[in-house]
Amino acid sequence: MNIALMCIGLLGALCIGMGIAVTVNRIKQKQGSGCSTDPKDTLHKYIRAHANTIEFAPVLMVLMYILSQSQMAGWVLWSIVLVTVSRFVLVAGLIFPRTMSRPNPIRQIGAGGTYIFGLALCVAVLQLAGG
Repeated sequence: MNIALMCIGLLGALCIGMGIAVTVNRIKQKQGSGCSTDPKDTLHKYIRAHANTIEFAPVLMVLMYILSQSQMAGWVLWSIVLVTVSRFVLVAGLIFPRTMSRPNPIRQIGAGGTYIFGLALCVAVLQLAGG
């Protein structure tokens, strides 16, 4: 089993799944475009979660793919898994709390994990490039 490719598939599914969730919420709210800026509004939360996913997932997927083409150290594989988990945690931290107006630990863990493990993947690609 190729863990890196599995994580790429999961991030792709998250992107597409969030797009579907936005569409479903648009239909429910009869909102063709745009949305309320109310941090409690469900559609607003889904749009922000989708946008944030689209901002990070493609870069992470490219890094994962590059790394999957070579022999990976254990820490690199763990970074791939943990950054993927972090993205799902971040989405949960945006959608499930009653409001996005206040920081919450789920969102902070997801964001922190994305930054830490995403940077670790960057380091791994730079090491790969350096030989």
